[in-house]
This record gives sequence, structure tokens and C-alpha cells, in this order.
Amino acid sequence: MTFALETAANPQGLRRVAIDPVSRVEGHGKVTLLLDEHNHIQQARLHIVEFRGFEKFIEGRPYWEVPVMVQRLCGICPVSHHLAAAKALDRVLGATPVSASANAVRRLMHYGQMLQSHALHFFHLSSPDLLFGFDSEVAQRNIVGVAQAHPEIAKKGILLRKFGQEVIRITAGKRVHGTGAVPGGINKLVTREERDSLLRDLPQMLQWAQEAVTIVKQLHAQNPALYNSFGNFPSNLMSLVRPDGALDFYDGVLRVRDAQGQVLFDGVADQRYLELIEEEVRPWSYMKFPHLKSLGKERGWYRVGPLARVQNCDFIPSEHAEIERQAFVDWGQGELVQASLAYHWARLIELLHCVEVIGELLNDPALLSGDLLTSGVRQRSGVGIIEAPRGTLIHDYDVGDDDLVTRCNLIVSTTHNNQAMNEAVRSVAREYLDGQELTEGLLNHIEVAIRAYDPCLSCATHALGQMPLQVTLLAADGTQMDQVRKAATGEVTRG
Repeated sequence: MTFALETAANPQGLRRVAIDPVSRVEGHGKVTLLLDEHNHIQQARLHIVEFRGFEKFIEGRPYWEVPVMVQRLCGICPVSHHLAAAKALDRVLGATPVSASANAVRRLMHYGQMLQSHALHFFHLSSPDLLFGFDSEVAQRNIVGVAQAHPEIAKKGILLRKFGQEVIRITAGKRVHGTGAVPGGINKLVTREERDSLLRDLPQMLQWAQEAVTIVKQLHAQNPALYNSFGNFPSNLMSLVRPDGALDFYDGVLRVRDAQGQVLFDGVADQRYLELIEEEVRPWSYMKFPHLKSLGKERGWYRVGPLARVQNCDFIPSEHAEIERQAFVDWGQGELVQASLAYHWARLIELLHCVEVIGELLNDPALLSGDLLTSGVRQRSGVGIIEAPRGTLIHDYDVGDDDLVTRCNLIVSTTHNNQAMNEAVRSVAREYLDGQELTEGLLNHIEVAIRAYDPCLSCATHALGQMPLQVTLLAADGTQMDQVRKAATGEVTRG
């Protein structure tokens, strides 16, 4: 992480502090703070500064290429995009529901993905802050420092992730950017030998997953004031739930709770998501701001991901994770847990649930035999929604009679959390940095708040919209040859 002080281009003469780039997250983003002469925070924003045009270059491609193409959005959560696209295109093919075998293999793939991503985020990216402290030495605050000071914790994190990646390899063909899911089903079953190899490691994974939850519970118990207040602000919550209200990562209906825990919307089918949410464009970020249509942009923003899912569902359908969910709910003493650091606790409850579900799926005979593909009455469009590691993921496609994609809309988990992350940045900046002489350790507090959401900034920057854009052409000697600017209003100037 680097930070710089510079004069902001504003009439108040405020100083600008930039954290650029935000570290230990996937993708590129920066934070800017505007401070007055007494170091009081006047503005704090998270900017997403990279741009990727997946929604546009998917257009014109054959629909069967899409599940493989879209997962190139990310190297950490490709399976989520792979499966969300496949689910959307199942609708186009009329392949709903898919076969029992396709459902079992896809679910196994997805729960393996959730397991490996949660393990990566907590043990590799976030545990250095939590174990050593936000102000600890930069040289120690990384996975190497964790391995040196807490070798058993680092080992368990690495091997939990490895197990999840092995589940992905077996179901998708390879650990990153596999091809296991296709529109209408899957392209391979699991062999008995592959199934048995996973079953052998399962008891150890279950034990380590339970110990991981214990670690994060102990961190909360040791410093409840910090974990209850850091980045704490009220918000709505959104996630998929099973029709009976249970937690489900692969399929379900949309449910929204308000900040007091009351259900605002329930049972909203995935194909109807546009009746529920809309997106706003702001000129200072390449990431959009979704909100609930009925509440408007000021009151309608919400959180997604582990903190939302664990509290939005009625129960977790696995024994040990449900016990831990109840302990998490009890921590809130009758109110929703809203502190940003609680994402880590909820994330590890989900990791434990993944191990339990993988165990159940490995004993499903449909993994080993059955139909790979299903088809039905062809449709012109389809929506696929899945719970990715970071939250609710929406893929929406129109397909023409020539089998080419004519429209693509992606609303990824980190985009849903955009306003919440900005609120976390503002909350932490005002509580810890306001009026202080800034240090690297203090600025790291802001990064800790962002990292709690496990953002995937590459996934979230998929469309240009009305954001301003400047392109400069330089000669080999560095002199400027041309420059084009597009304003948020759409006006284009040159020179």
C-alpha cells in the first residue's frame, strides 16, 4: 500500500489523501480522503479505477461459449460465473430443471468453489490484520508472517483451500477456468475413484473447518468493543434462500430484510430480479450502485455476502454450521449483527457448511451415473442467479434465433456491496482517522474495512455506462500526440 498527500482540485483547498492501490484484494481500486487543515475528514470514497467490458464483448458470441468466456472475469471465483451463466442458458434451452446428475455435480463444484474462496480470503488475505493487529509491522502483515508466527493456522488454511480446489478439478476438469457445466447440464460425471479420494480427506477438513470458526469466535471474544463497532452501520440485507427459508448457495428465491431484521421481500423468482433492483451510475467510479427500486437510492442500498446470508436465512441445513449460526445470532442480542468485521465470522460458518454439504453430495449416487443433458422448449432469454463467495451474482442474457447473444447484463456480488463498502470507508475514516496525524497503520484501518467484504473489483467493473473517460495517445518519446475526453453527460472533446 502507498499513500500520498496532494492538494485537491477544489475551492475549499482541502488536502487529498490517496490509498492507491488498495492491497490484498482481487482487482484494482483506490480510496481518496479529503481533509481540512485540522485533518478532519470531509469526504471518503472508494474508487474502482479499472474497466473491463465483458457485457459488450459477450454480445455476438454463440451462447454455448458464454459459460467458459465469462469465468475469465476472475481467477478467484470463476466457478461462480461459470455456473450462473450455465443456469441462465438452461432457461434459454428450456432445460429446467436439469437432470439429477447435472444438479449434483454442479452443486458439488459450487460448494468446492465457496470453500476454497473463503479459505483463501480469511487465511491468506485477512488473517494477518486480525492476528497481528491493524497497526502491526507491514513486513509481518502478510501470509508469510502468518506462516512464521502461526504455522498450524497457515497450514490448515492452505490445505482447506487445496481440498476445495480438488473438488473443482474433479467436477470442472481443472482447478481454474474449467468446462464442467454446459447449457443444459454438464459434460462429465464423477468417477468412483475421484469420489473416494475426496471422502478420505473429508473428516480432516471437517475438523479444521470447525477449528477455523473457533479462531474467529475467539478473536471476537478477546476484543468485543472493536469487533462490535468497526465499520458498524445499519443496512438492508439481500440473498437467495431456499423456498423453505434455508441457506442455499446454488439456487433459490430472493429475500430482502431491512436493517431491523423485518422481511421486506420474499419469494422473488430469479427471472423477476429487475422488478426488485436497479442500478445507479456515479461519475467517480467504474462500478455501479444497485438499490431496491421501492426504497430509492438513498434508503434502498443493501449488503450481500456471508453477513447477509447467515442472517437472512431461517436456518442452515447442516448440523454443525446451524449450531454456529445460532451462536452468531446470539452475539447480536436480538438485533442484526451489522459490524463489518463480522463478515469474517459469517464467512467461516459458511466454510464449515460447505464441508458438510460436500460430504452429503459425495454420497449422492447421481454423481456417478445418470443423464448429462436436458432440453425443452427454446426461449429467447434467461436469468441465472447464484450465491457466489462474495454474495448474490446475477447473469442475464438474451439470445437470438441464430444462437448468438444479443444482450448481456451482469450484476456481481461486489457491485451489490458498493455502497456498503463506501459506508464502511466513511465510518472507519471518521472514527479512527479524523483529526489524527495519518500513518500507514491508520490508513490500513480503511483497507481492513474494505477487505472484510472480500471484494472482487475485476468482476465488478463490467460496463462503461455514463462514467467519464479520458484517453491520451503518447509518442515513443513521451510527448502527447492526441487526447479525447468523454464527460459523464456524453459530451466528447478532443485535444
